[in-house]
Amino acid sequence: MQRFKAAIFDLDGTLLDSMGVWEKIDVEFLAKRGFAVPPDYLDAICARTFYEVARYTIARFALDETPEALMEEWRQMALCAYSRKVRLKPYVKAYLSLLHTRGVKLGTATTLSDPLSGPCLENNGIAHYFDTQTTTDETGSGKDKPDVYLLAAERLGVPPESCIVFEDLPQGILSAKQAGMTAIGVFERAVKDQQAQMQGIADGFIRDFREAPVPPEMDRG
Repeated sequence: MQRFKAAIFDLDGTLLDSMGVWEKIDVEFLAKRGFAVPPDYLDAICARTFYEVARYTIARFALDETPEALMEEWRQMALCAYSRKVRLKPYVKAYLSLLHTRGVKLGTATTLSDPLSGPCLENNGIAHYFDTQTTTDETGSGKDKPDVYLLAAERLGVPPESCIVFEDLPQGILSAKQAGMTAIGVFERAVKDQQAQMQGIADGFIRDFREAPVPPEMDRG
């Protein structure tokens, strides 16, 4: 694996042990409207922007609501969990600290909106490690396209071929590779049925961040 100068991280399911939050939100949200969560719902929405998920949900369940109303309801349901309860996945903080000391630039590329991600990163003591944070809301496209990774690399001032991306879903891996980046799959129990697919396309796969690649210390002079 080639040396990398920047690392770009997905949040939900990659750095944050948060997939259970959204499973509960999906269950409660749809139950209020008389629906159970379909087995394919997570796969259908996982790579979409927040707005795209709202539009998809309205269309799929024929809801007489606006995307903005859905997004605001989801935000309120998630805010308490992200600001107080969501924790990091194992060994994340140690890995970020190590990369920081090695001079690696750090960024995020996430579908998670700033009002949720900011308090969560602060609460877990890792916000200061990141040089930039980028969301799919800013690019107007989901993770089925490489735009969010390319924007993150641009903000970090590092060419795509010198970036490594950590993702827990196959679509994110594919898009990061389309961007010309090294892509590492991260185990997430909530989507473990997609693990084999991800391993088949990723440049590497880790079960936790003890296994994540570490570059040699860089010359900062």
